[in-house]
Amino acid sequence: MWDRIKAMLTENLNLKLLSFAFALVLYSLVHGGQDARGSISVDLEVNLPPESGDKVFIGTIPRDVRIFVRGSAQTIENLRGGAVHMILDLTNSPERVVFNEKMVRLPEGVRVEIEQFEPPSIDLKWEQRVTRDVPVQLSVVGSPADGYVVKGPLVAEPKTVKVRGPQSDVMVLQHLRAEAFDVRTITSEGQYPRQLAIERPNPRLKVDPQSVVVTAEITREVSTRDFQKLPVAVVGTPKGKSQPPDVDVRLVCPPEIARSLRPEQIVPQVEVTSKEPTGSMRLPVVVQMDKCEAYITPRDVVVKW
Repeated sequence: MWDRIKAMLTENLNLKLLSFAFALVLYSLVHGGQDARGSISVDLEVNLPPESGDKVFIGTIPRDVRIFVRGSAQTIENLRGGAVHMILDLTNSPERVVFNEKMVRLPEGVRVEIEQFEPPSIDLKWEQRVTRDVPVQLSVVGSPADGYVVKGPLVAEPKTVKVRGPQSDVMVLQHLRAEAFDVRTITSEGQYPRQLAIERPNPRLKVDPQSVVVTAEITREVSTRDFQKLPVAVVGTPKGKSQPPDVDVRLVCPPEIARSLRPEQIVPQVEVTSKEPTGSMRLPVVVQMDKCEAYITPRDVVVKW
């Protein structure tokens, strides 16, 4: 019995395999050509109005739309590979779009019947496009090398930039930030200009220019010491006396010098150059101190001799 079954299976084996293959092809052709209904997820290709227009889109658009089609099962299955897309023309700023067959782009030579869209339509939100000058906000990151500091505020050129976009976004802006100015690599005095990008808080906004030149001024670090009621020395006449007889002195020096100063080192003085034996004159008070700036109160005194 087993030998008879084996003989039936193996006799004319090549012919039997060929017949089976033809049967599969015939089955595929018959069933693939039958009318079927299915759905396809279709990507939306959106054409927005030009940026020069008065309206700007502020809503959301779905990435795709599901369409229900009727055709051969094989055709529908092939279309699910992403070969279909839809064109959404919004150049006239419509407030509502109802989907239709004319928007669907099928591969060349493919024919299916489009029965339904899901969703069938979408509502669109538009807003007036405006332009406004907005100040640039500047900031510093880090510190210069030891012994140096940033002098005064940073300066931007230009100080404002033009922002264009939806009115509700543009009108609430107080400022736009520029990229932070990193001063950690600076090791000497001077002015340092850099091109820094403007941070855009909203992708719907257009900024012009997109960067500004920001300048940081670096100077040596200084400390301040105050010395009060220092006697004024009169130079040029032995009998000279000043009124008032003393002044207050503020010295601005490098930190290491300011820390080491003692009151007896600071000598405010006035110089009398007159050859007259007696007289009086209002003269400026001077303090000589290397690497320091002196601010004296009062700046002038009356000298009598």
